[in-house]
Amino acid sequence: MLSGALRLVNDTPPAADSFGISRRRFLASAATLGGGLLLGKAAWHEPRTFILEERQLHLAKIPPGPGLRIVHLSDLHLRSLPRTFATAVETINKLRPDLILLTGDYLDQARQLEGAIQFIRKLSAAQGIFAIQGNWEYWARLEGEPLRRGLAAAGAELLIDERRDLLIRGIPVSILGIDYPSASHNLETVSRLATRGRVNIALSHVPAFSHNKLAGLADLILSGHTHGGQVRLPYVQPFYLPRFSLPYISGLYRVTEKHIPLYVNRGMGTSLLPVRFLCPPEITLLTLGNPPGAELPWRRPPRDTSGDRSGSVEHR
Repeated sequence: MLSGALRLVNDTPPAADSFGISRRRFLASAATLGGGLLLGKAAWHEPRTFILEERQLHLAKIPPGPGLRIVHLSDLHLRSLPRTFATAVETINKLRPDLILLTGDYLDQARQLEGAIQFIRKLSAAQGIFAIQGNWEYWARLEGEPLRRGLAAAGAELLIDERRDLLIRGIPVSILGIDYPSASHNLETVSRLATRGRVNIALSHVPAFSHNKLAGLADLILSGHTHGGQVRLPYVQPFYLPRFSLPYISGLYRVTEKHIPLYVNRGMGTSLLPVRFLCPPEITLLTLGNPPGAELPWRRPPRDTSGDRSGSVEHR
């Protein structure tokens, strides 16, 4: 009896290997599975999951009423028209925008414009679709008249340091298209075209430029180019941002002493690598109106003018 009891007390559980797996192998398998899930999210799920970002802005020049509804799209980087973009068309058109504004980079590494043309052709806006060109159009040597003709075939008008005037429900609106890279001569040309009494919406592919040259003229600036960093980690600066980006990464900022709103779109496509992580592609709906109170309070981050020589910077 005693020896049997002792045998029971001294018995130990079978080794983990007798179950066919060790703790180390289990942890390695779990890490592989977790990495695979993250890779799947970054390479498949997130690039195909568009987020509708809605912002309300108070502009003093707009009288009380329904205001203006603007869809802002950027950085399509399309070779063909995938199903996800066809679904995005439905979302955009259901918003019934007054305007659709495109801020550059329509093609991908194959230098093909047809996918973007197919996509834009399906879009609808009551007062039209207006576009500017970005660095990828220059890289592909499709800038200027070839791009103008391609976009015109899709129902969009390309603006190269040009102004287009509209009257939307009695509101005089001007679209100011600034050519890449929004250098001083581009800004001077556009500033000479602007009229202070109109609602002036400036389109610039890049967000970091001398905003002061538009102070007192532009009421809103729309940009893209950054992709929001494309791959993000919480509380960490993006691993890569293209030139003429910082300190503007994504979202709504205020620039210059005039506090001009600057909105930076994360883009719909991907660049360099076909991945996104914690930085989903974006469709933006901006409602411009009056009275005040439609906007949330602004907060001011630490001053960073590394990409801008225009003075104050605020971000929400």
